[in-house]
Amino acid sequence: MSGTGRSAAGGRSGAEYRIEDLAHASGATVRTIRAYQDRGLLPTPERRGRANVYRDTHLSRLRQIADLLDRGYTLASIKELLDAWDTGRGLGGVLGLVAEVHGPWTDERADRITRAELDARFGGTSDDEAVAEAVDLGVLERVPGRDDEFLVPSPQELAVAVELYTAGVPLGAISGHLRELRGQVEQIASRFLEFTTEHVFARYLGHRPPTDVDAAEAAAMVRRLRPLAQLTVDAELARAMRTFATLHLRHHLGEDTALAVVTAPAEEERLSLPAETIAAVRRLVGEENTSAFITIAAERELRARTLDALVSPDGTSAQVDQST
Repeated sequence: MSGTGRSAAGGRSGAEYRIEDLAHASGATVRTIRAYQDRGLLPTPERRGRANVYRDTHLSRLRQIADLLDRGYTLASIKELLDAWDTGRGLGGVLGLVAEVHGPWTDERADRITRAELDARFGGTSDDEAVAEAVDLGVLERVPGRDDEFLVPSPQELAVAVELYTAGVPLGAISGHLRELRGQVEQIASRFLEFTTEHVFARYLGHRPPTDVDAAEAAAMVRRLRPLAQLTVDAELARAMRTFATLHLRHHLGEDTALAVVTAPAEEERLSLPAETIAAVRRLVGEENTSAFITIAAERELRARTLDALVSPDGTSAQVDQST
C-alpha cells in the first residue's frame, strides 16, 4: 500500500501507508505510533476494511513530534502546540523561539582531540578512569566509530583542567571541583531565568502556546539578554575573588605581616601592625573575624586619607589624628 495514491477527483491524493510502513518511514516504532494516536497527537487514520490507512500528513506530524522531543518538549506540551497548529495559529514563532533558546550561549567553538593528544596534555600518562569521568561530566564526548578521538564542547574548560593539573592538582580533585561548581552555576542560571521570566518574559509567554508575534518578540529579547547573565557573573566573580583572595593571602601570611594599602595609582603606603595591636583586635572581635576587621579598618583609613587630600587647601593630605 505504501507509495500508492488516489486522484484528487476521488477525494484523496498522496502516499498511503500501513502502520508498519509509516514506522519505517518515520523512524518511530509501531508501538510509539499507536501511543501517539491514543494521546491525540496524530490525526485519526482512515479505516479501510480491517486496516488503518495513514498518509503523508501523519508522516509529517511524526517528524514534527520527533523534532520537538529533541528540543526538550514534553508530550503534553507538544500536544498543546500541535492543537494550536491545527486551529490555524501556527508554530513558526514558537519554533523560532525554541531555536533561539537552544542556540549557542557562547562564542566558543567545539574542537576535537585524539586520545594521544589528550594523554600528552596531561603529563603523557594514560588514565582511563579520568577519561571516563571527563566523558560523564561532558568535558569530553565520544565520537561514534572513533575510539581514539573525542569531541571537546568547551576547549576553554579543558584548558583550565590542564593548567590545574600542571599546577599540581590531582585529576580526581579537578573532577570533584567541577561537579561542585556546576551545581552552583546551575543554581545561578536557574535564578536568572526565574528573574527574567517574572519581569520580562511573562508578558510574552503568559498564555500557552504564545502567538507568533509574542514568540517572535520573546526570541528577540532572548538575543538581547543572552550576554547579560555571563557579564553579571563575570563582574561579581571578579569582585568576590578580589575580596576573598586578599583575605586568604593575609590569613596564610599571618596577621602581623605588613599590609600594603594603595592610596593612589602610583603611590603605595605600608602599614606595620605591632603584635600587641593584633592581639587587641583578636580579643575585641575574635580570632575568626580578625582578618576581616583589619581589612575594613585599613580601607576606612585609606578613604579618610583620600578625603583629607581632596579637601586640604594646599592639595596635601592633612594629618590624621592617631589618638583614636
